[in-house]
Amino acid sequence: MQNFLDPVILFFLFGVFAGSVRSNLEIPPQISRFLALYLLMALGLKGGFALARTGIGGDVLSSLACAVALAVMVPLLGYWLLRRILSSFDAAAVAATYGSVSAVTFITATQFLETSHIPFGGHMAAAMALMESPAIMIALVLANMLRQQHVVARAGGTAVMAAGGGQPLPDIPFRKVLHESLTDGTQLLLFGALLIGLISGEQGQIAMQPFSGDLFKGMLAFFLLDMGLLAARNLKGLQGASPWLFLYAVAGPLAHAGLALGLAYIFGIGVGNGALLMVLAASASYIAVPAVLRYALPEAKAPLYVGMPLALTFPFNVVIGIPLYVYVAESVLA
Repeated sequence: MQNFLDPVILFFLFGVFAGSVRSNLEIPPQISRFLALYLLMALGLKGGFALARTGIGGDVLSSLACAVALAVMVPLLGYWLLRRILSSFDAAAVAATYGSVSAVTFITATQFLETSHIPFGGHMAAAMALMESPAIMIALVLANMLRQQHVVARAGGTAVMAAGGGQPLPDIPFRKVLHESLTDGTQLLLFGALLIGLISGEQGQIAMQPFSGDLFKGMLAFFLLDMGLLAARNLKGLQGASPWLFLYAVAGPLAHAGLALGLAYIFGIGVGNGALLMVLAASASYIAVPAVLRYALPEAKAPLYVGMPLALTFPFNVVIGIPLYVYVAESVLA
């Protein structure tokens, strides 16, 4: 109930309502982009300030290692399952979006933990950044393997495709996608802010408090209003989709969170960090990964890998998932 009464969540629900009734309420794209950059910058600074206080120890390294392991396991498991109900290319794209992370979901979770007075480490912001790119790379490798499998004969340097004999799609240069993944502006901003917070320490925190502290929740509420509008308007892209996909959009994140909980328990990760690890594993990217997949995986259907995480998984995680993951983490990891 506490989560439903939080103004941040209420603004998200209001955005869903406004989008559902086809209101002309909208946030200009430039404002939405600014809000996303602000939230990432503020999150990075908060993480850096926290790291400056606590230092980098074994707990930090174990959390980061678990994050990277999840970033590899989740898309591979997702692809293995999804290819039974989707084409191979669509399965690779959807698995990549669910193998990556949602920064807004993570930021909402940190706000929930702060409101609940549950401590967590600033290094979890770095864990979030580390989890974004592996899924993209895995999807690229899978896509190039699938393209090779579709080639059944080569005659005179011309490839013949198994599905109809058309011209084959070229392999996407791995170096180009890798460069775009690792130098993405949002990731660089997050890491840069984290480093600046770590270097500036307590004095930097005092100086930036009006920016990264006092304004944070209001900016988050404004951005979630926009996310609610987008979630409602992306539902129409899923019309005609298999009911199994709707089930996966909810059951998949729950399973991924359970996998993260198991790792947190094995490695002795605390409640706050364990809950955030569960949130990261359960989230799905609807901005960064789809932007790359449009170029790297043109064979996949965009409404699936954009609509599913934004219209189904994101609302579930924000309204129900986050308090559920925190409750389970408190019950198991305390």
